Amino acid sequence: MTLNDVTARCRDIVATLGRVVVGKDDALARILAGILANGHVLIEDYPGLAKTLIARLFAQALGLTFKRVQFTPDLLPADITGSFLYDQREARFEFRRGPVFTNLLLADEINRATPKTQAALLEAMQESQVTVEGESFALEPPFLVIATQNPIELEGTYPLPEAQLDRFLLRVAIGYPTADEEREILERRRERRADEAHIGTVVSRDELLAMQKALEDVFVGEAVERYVVDLVQATRTDHRVALGASPRGSLALLKLARADAVLHGRDFVLPDDVKAMAVPALAHRLILQPELWIAKLSAAQVVSHLLTHVPTPKAEE
Repeated sequence: MTLNDVTARCRDIVATLGRVVVGKDDALARILAGILANGHVLIEDYPGLAKTLIARLFAQALGLTFKRVQFTPDLLPADITGSFLYDQREARFEFRRGPVFTNLLLADEINRATPKTQAALLEAMQESQVTVEGESFALEPPFLVIATQNPIELEGTYPLPEAQLDRFLLRVAIGYPTADEEREILERRRERRADEAHIGTVVSRDELLAMQKALEDVFVGEAVERYVVDLVQATRTDHRVALGASPRGSLALLKLARADAVLHGRDFVLPDDVKAMAVPALAHRLILQPELWIAKLSAAQVVSHLLTHVPTPKAEE
């Protein structure tokens, strides 16, 4: 599959989802960029903004198997990974697969589960396999996690540890619709005559795998690579940051910049692609100095500030 084919398919996917999700093409494109880069996506926003709907629609459009896990404090690791059960008829233990054995897993309200249950996803997210009772089981590619969480609700939640946040390729917010967009949502619901919305398959699972593989053909110049490194290095030296982004953050930014280039119909990465993906790729990986909560400074604001101070490569480079 050529990069032009990938661009055309991506535009078809965003347009198809846009028939149901009104006015959120930018957020949809960012999530699709994460999927193209074969990464996991964290959607952090308020309730009722179509986070779950978007995950399900992506599974439908991409021809992927889809499972949803509602994370709650009483959820156990075995409820996600599966467990060995004794089969009396066969007189042996048999492994019953959990919902993690799918192509696209929706981890709904992931911060409501205990740290032990959250950690059950770590191996699957990093190595695409699950180990139970010392036996490893491979997950069929692609394996993608779209997790959601509410940014303001604190009671009964367990914040994700830094090691797990770092495994999400990017963090995305959906945002409230405008008044006109919200009226269009009501109009489409009235025309649909049902709460549930369904879309057809735009690309098959095999085509998605080919699209992910084609992303490796996107050219990245040395100047752009240095720019990525300079941005990540700046997060480690900024006085407002207690813990900066790791090399995994550099790799995430590079992969997302490649995906952004393809979404814009190019086979090479520009500094603008890096800038467009810097906040989604890096902000959730930073830990700010504790005293900054008084100033209500966010990690996203720090990354945006660094973008204005780290020199951008010149056009001739």
